[in-house]
Amino acid sequence: MIPRHVGYIMDGNGRWATLHGLPRSAGYKEGLKAMLEVLRRTEERGVQAATVYAFSTENFARPDEESSAIFSVVKEWCDAYSGDRRVTFMGRSGLLPESLRKSAEALAKRTADGTGMRLNIALAYGGREDIVDAANAAARTGEVTAESLEMALSSYGLPPLDLIVRSGGEKRLSGFMLYEAAYSELLFVDKLWPDMTAEDVDAALGEFARRTRKFGA
Repeated sequence: MIPRHVGYIMDGNGRWATLHGLPRSAGYKEGLKAMLEVLRRTEERGVQAATVYAFSTENFARPDEESSAIFSVVKEWCDAYSGDRRVTFMGRSGLLPESLRKSAEALAKRTADGTGMRLNIALAYGGREDIVDAANAAARTGEVTAESLEMALSSYGLPPLDLIVRSGGEKRLSGFMLYEAAYSELLFVDKLWPDMTAEDVDAALGEFARRTRKFGA
């Protein structure tokens, strides 16, 4: 059994850099390398969609130089990407630097017809804010129902979120896709994100296959 949609909370980039005597910005560059390997293996295993948690709304509280380092890595990747995945973004894009926002918009546009695995990037994203925004949008339609709320979420159109994998040893969601995670399987990995490999993807998918999903039954 392969999950349709996997969410990755990519935690531990800064700690990885500190452990290796490097500036925290170096951790984000290494984290990108790990993300690309993880996504490659995720797609090879037949997963339809992956969402990566790149930057939360709470992360804006970090020092400006650290946020800028993350934004620089994301923008460089956006500008360089030439694969066949359909890339989408969710989050409050108006909070992002204009140059990054434009790069993200351009990438989403040029990959709109992509035939590979759907790649969704949570950037300036918070699950609580997304639910509030969706509830307000649903209310404007006249009635807030599960269907109208789900249609207004940033994740609308993605397959159900079957599995969430968090690296870094922490055991919490930190605002990641809170509504969508209602019946997701959760897997917490002690490795820091830059140390994640294709073998870790195989292990995560193997663990998912061994679990019995009951959906409240």
